[in-house]
Amino acid sequence: MAVKTKKIDVVEDYHGVKVADPYRWLEDPNSAETKAWVKAQNEQTQHYLSNFSGRERIKARFTELMDYPKYSLPTKEGDYYYFHFNDGLQNQAVFYRSRGLAVTDKEVVLDPNAMSAKGTAALTNLKFSQDGSKLAYGVSVDGSDWQTIRVRNLKTNEDYPEVLRWCKFSGIAWTEDEQGFFYDRYPEQDSEAETGSNFHNKVYYHRLGTPQIEDELVFEMPEEKELSFSPVISDDNRYLILTVNNGTEPKTGIYYRELESDRPFDTLIKEREDLYQFLGNEGDIFYLYTNLDAPKGRVIAVDVTTPEKENWREILPEPEDTFSYVDIVHNSLVVVTMHNAYERMAIYDLDGKLVKKLPLPEFISLTGVSGKKKGNELFLGYTSYLSPNRVMRYDFEADTLEEVFQEDATPDVSADYETKQVFYKSKDGTSVPMFITHNKGIELDGNNPVLLYGYGGYNISMTPGYSPSHQLWLEAGGVYVEANLRGGGEFGEEWHLDGILEKKQNVFDDFIAAAEWLIDHGYTRPERLAIMGGSNGGLLVGACITQRPELYGAALCLVPVTDMLRFHKFTVGRFWTTEFGNAEENEAHFRFMYDYSPLHNVQEGVEYPPTLVTTADTDDRVVPLHAYKFAAELQEKHASDAPILLRVEENAGHGLGKPTAKVIDEQADIFSFVFKQFGMRV
Repeated sequence: MAVKTKKIDVVEDYHGVKVADPYRWLEDPNSAETKAWVKAQNEQTQHYLSNFSGRERIKARFTELMDYPKYSLPTKEGDYYYFHFNDGLQNQAVFYRSRGLAVTDKEVVLDPNAMSAKGTAALTNLKFSQDGSKLAYGVSVDGSDWQTIRVRNLKTNEDYPEVLRWCKFSGIAWTEDEQGFFYDRYPEQDSEAETGSNFHNKVYYHRLGTPQIEDELVFEMPEEKELSFSPVISDDNRYLILTVNNGTEPKTGIYYRELESDRPFDTLIKEREDLYQFLGNEGDIFYLYTNLDAPKGRVIAVDVTTPEKENWREILPEPEDTFSYVDIVHNSLVVVTMHNAYERMAIYDLDGKLVKKLPLPEFISLTGVSGKKKGNELFLGYTSYLSPNRVMRYDFEADTLEEVFQEDATPDVSADYETKQVFYKSKDGTSVPMFITHNKGIELDGNNPVLLYGYGGYNISMTPGYSPSHQLWLEAGGVYVEANLRGGGEFGEEWHLDGILEKKQNVFDDFIAAAEWLIDHGYTRPERLAIMGGSNGGLLVGACITQRPELYGAALCLVPVTDMLRFHKFTVGRFWTTEFGNAEENEAHFRFMYDYSPLHNVQEGVEYPPTLVTTADTDDRVVPLHAYKFAAELQEKHASDAPILLRVEENAGHGLGKPTAKVIDEQADIFSFVFKQFGMRV
């Protein structure tokens, strides 16, 4: 029996337009009424999925596909290499150390599985002291973005007594004397769930062995409550540098001062009109990455004794491809560029001269890069749609690139499947790439089940990567597709700006055009096409099913943003106004946001595709109300028997640190939903 959702009479005036909000009562996640409604929705969803005979086979096969060893990149600290390792199905990867890369002597440093009986404690911030003898580490629980920071003595393997709270996305910068570190946090508060808890970020100095209440306030800017300040100490321990951010906006400022000084900070970059990242320094010369006058990025050198722009020296000019990562290792610039949404790596000297292009495969993503400025080794990881993460070590002196952590086999399905890249035209004629992965013997007869994934926002690039769930889909005869929509960072800042604010509709047009291309070229037909996206990608799916409901046979709308008029009122939602706009304060913003807001564009009497909406009860990034209200609106208004279901995960957040057991259950439900719609079998 379908869950009935009560409606209340709430109407709000937005610049002269009356907007009804009948499910506003669902914004209170703690009320008994909301909890009862969520329970009924989950029961309805599980009843529907439990009647699918293939669900247990899907779960069993997905569990098998998840059960392989997973290493992170190592980092050399003192006498040890440190790395995360999951032997297959552990809820959380364990943090180990070893004296060599053979890891035959690995010992546990931190085991988050022992920190929570539910498996929902995750290590989310690790920063070693400069001599590698101490470790500041953050722990997040139940998927929250909030972190509690503790400090471990790596010689005794014991924690110092203090516990640092009110930290979120915090930077940590150890001083050379190992006696403490700078970090940023938010004010003490009774509730970390309110939007106001994410204002007034401040920088403190914490001295080891002392309580947090005694931390020294180093920097604040009370008149600019929205800004946050991430501390970094320069390579030579001479300067304390603060990177200034406003939420997720890719525009930064940089302040600095002599580390031992207590005078006010100097402003190196104030405007916050472009992105700047501090890479390192040689005395008074700061090496910075920026996209100023270079949408695809460039590297510059700034002498802080003459910091005016006319004195800046360009080290690496804007390339034809897009910069996606730059760092200084072995006194060299390690540069990752993105070529048509997949990545390449090269090494330059500090004057910008090319030293070497590393020989890496096509259609890959770099999953990480690590190394020391004065070290002789560089670690990198890469993945593709057909192969999990591989960890490599490059030796600068020997000029060798070799794989490490090879004692355990990892899956590779390249013999059976292939990935190709195509370019298609969007509504306005823009050329957009997408990756298509499928069985090598595919027939383009229009009958293949296709899963089309997209994101399109926040300058985030959708690049190739392995997933056990994608392999499950491929094994069942499915085609997996990722479209590189505007709003992402695949082609630099201009590509990003073409998909935000009043141009957000471009993102939806790009995704719709991808679906149409796949149909027109015989890969599938609407009844066999599923679309999927999470977070901002959930917004994408919500907008696309309300704009073109007839185009899809199933929709997976995961942890979505759907209420574009009120998102800024909850937790970190106010960070997103530079990407989406602010409908409350700006009438022009209201007009274009209201036009596409998924919640406000569900129409009475329309046949929407079978849709699964997901969220988690402790998601403090995209709060559950978006999924609740959207599911209720769809359930009330859609005009067919197609299922509109809501799945609410308990004791979980936006995805951060989600334990393996929950991942398996969630993916089993998601793919059971699609397999059931399309008549697929494992």
